[in-house]
Amino acid sequence: MGNPAQDTVRKRRRAFLGATSGHLIEWYDYGVYGFLAVYIGQAFFVSDDPTTSLLASFAAFALSFFIRPLGGLFFGPLADKIGRRKTLIMALVMMTGSTVMLGLLPTYATLGIAAPILLILVRCVQGFSAGGEIGTVTSFISEYAGPGRRGFATCWLMVTAVLGLLLGGAVANGMTWVLGAEVMQEWAWRIPFLIAAPLGFISMYIRLKLEDSPEFLALQRAGQTSRAPLREVWQWKRAIALVFFIITLHSSIFYLVLTFASTYMAKILKFDSGTTLLYVFVASFSAAFVMPFGGAFTDKYGRKPFLMVIGTLATLAMFWLFKSAPTATPATFFAPLMAVAILFGLYASSTYALMSELLPTRIRSTGIAVAYNVPVAVFGGSAPLISTWLIKVTGDITSPWYFYVATGVVSLLALVVLRKEDFVASGHSTAVPANTAFASKLAPTGTENRNAGHPLDPDLPRHHAPAKAGALF
Repeated sequence: MGNPAQDTVRKRRRAFLGATSGHLIEWYDYGVYGFLAVYIGQAFFVSDDPTTSLLASFAAFALSFFIRPLGGLFFGPLADKIGRRKTLIMALVMMTGSTVMLGLLPTYATLGIAAPILLILVRCVQGFSAGGEIGTVTSFISEYAGPGRRGFATCWLMVTAVLGLLLGGAVANGMTWVLGAEVMQEWAWRIPFLIAAPLGFISMYIRLKLEDSPEFLALQRAGQTSRAPLREVWQWKRAIALVFFIITLHSSIFYLVLTFASTYMAKILKFDSGTTLLYVFVASFSAAFVMPFGGAFTDKYGRKPFLMVIGTLATLAMFWLFKSAPTATPATFFAPLMAVAILFGLYASSTYALMSELLPTRIRSTGIAVAYNVPVAVFGGSAPLISTWLIKVTGDITSPWYFYVATGVVSLLALVVLRKEDFVASGHSTAVPANTAFASKLAPTGTENRNAGHPLDPDLPRHHAPAKAGALF
């Protein structure tokens, strides 16, 4: 007979690999698009003004993010009804298929006005699938990890997001270096999107072999899965609002470091392409490197104090970054960029865990999908567009700081009002908000005392006892 403990660890590893591999593909697509935005803009949005073409390309990029909430509204409740595994497979098929389709689209020169319309439709499908992925994959990983490991476990979703973007950027820039800008503009920009096909098949194979999360399976066996997740989720309005505002900074700084920074250095500060590429890759790798340390730290010492300190420093660092721009040289710009990147990595290391701890298993995927996707659309995906627009209308290259600092202030205010009662103490399926119609049917068990403070942090429930991060593996 097999060792039950070893079987559990083996299932966790498989679940971890299946979840993160699909997440990497999602962000690979965004990385490719972000780094090839100039070529895509000229191929699909013809204009005599290169800035206008770039704005149109970023607008299509942003539009896919505004579709994300719709994807969340579709896939989130589905994951709470039929399971995380099946929903993850559906989202992956849609994401991989639409990414490959983008690489096959005819350009404006071939199809005229229909070409940008088709591009926008494909980006909408990608955004729809991405919106469905996030709530489901976060729930899946956090439920497999269990108490005391969620920060370390879920931070790897952010690590693979960064690595996916970097992989997309590496492929796009590597091909540009080998083939040259002219060949890339003519046809080779398509190849990075087509590479998503084999990556998708590998991830699909892994996900098909997975079992659903233990928490969801227990809920399903007990016959307690939610029949109306979209209705039930609004019984958790405060949790939804907290996630929304805490994720605001997470969203803006993510796309500042990983998308807009390269455009800003190349187009606004006129840094050479080699310097720009090197800085973005070093900053991004640095952010990914610190994430596991941040996630493990908050598992042991608590999320709120850590996020408040890091969020404050990140907001100040973004102000420093843009205010240094008018006199910036490659040598002087490196320090503020690295500060923003490292603080982004630390802030993002535990936000996914925090989301999962504010919502019960019954409606966790729906709740995260609803609360996460809107700020990502408004403050994340649109960040490059808003930043470019601010510079264009004001003529001031430092003007994006207004937007980024505002997102930091919003998130810090949300963290200030976050309290220990907001955490779902065990994350079990029977956790319900007080004084609701659901309370009479699903009374919390004795282990789900929302007021039982963590021994090391009163803003964490007691069940979050420290666990060794390595126990996940």
